[in-house]
Amino acid sequence: MLEERGVEFDTIEYLKEPLDRTTLESILHLLDGPAADLIRRDTTFEELDVDPARLLDTRSVVDLLLEYPTLMQRPIGVRGGRAIIARPADLILDLLDT
Repeated sequence: MLEERGVEFDTIEYLKEPLDRTTLESILHLLDGPAADLIRRDTTFEELDVDPARLLDTRSVVDLLLEYPTLMQRPIGVRGGRAIIARPADLILDLLDT
């Protein structure tokens, strides 16, 4: 979608180059909504039997993502001091309006 609109962007393959604590914290700071929104509720989440109380604060969410990076919602768009979880993908277009 971004390529079709001629928007330049960087892709970070976070499983090949894991994000560090500082980067995750900065993304969470830019997102609207609770830190827990960055966690995927998929089969891995269920298999890990994650205690929902563990998702109430930013530090705990970052700790979980550092240990299990596949739990991170994606894609995430960051632009102009804002971040958005682009699920569905067309939500990324909201960043272009800012």
